[in-house]
Amino acid sequence: MSIPRDKIPWYPTIDEQVCTNCGICVDFCQNGVYAVHDIRTVVVAPYNCVIGCSNCESQCTPEVIHFPNLEQFVIMLRQLRTQYGP
Repeated sequence: MSIPRDKIPWYPTIDEQVCTNCGICVDFCQNGVYAVHDIRTVVVAPYNCVIGCSNCESQCTPEVIHFPNLEQFVIMLRQLRTQYGP
């Protein structure tokens, strides 16, 4: 894609109220998106996330890791392609 990666908002967020800080996502993600800081699991490198990948979400307790709504994301990606070219 010709769209700069930092313009594509595909990355996880963590619900800190539900997260148990087990570290499964840290171990699972090979791209270094997650890390543990001060015993809290955090997203440290959101743009290292592979666009469209949400496999870490299924490794975790339900409702902890969230990704953008896929339908809305596709619409936004089409708009970005218009802006940045094919």
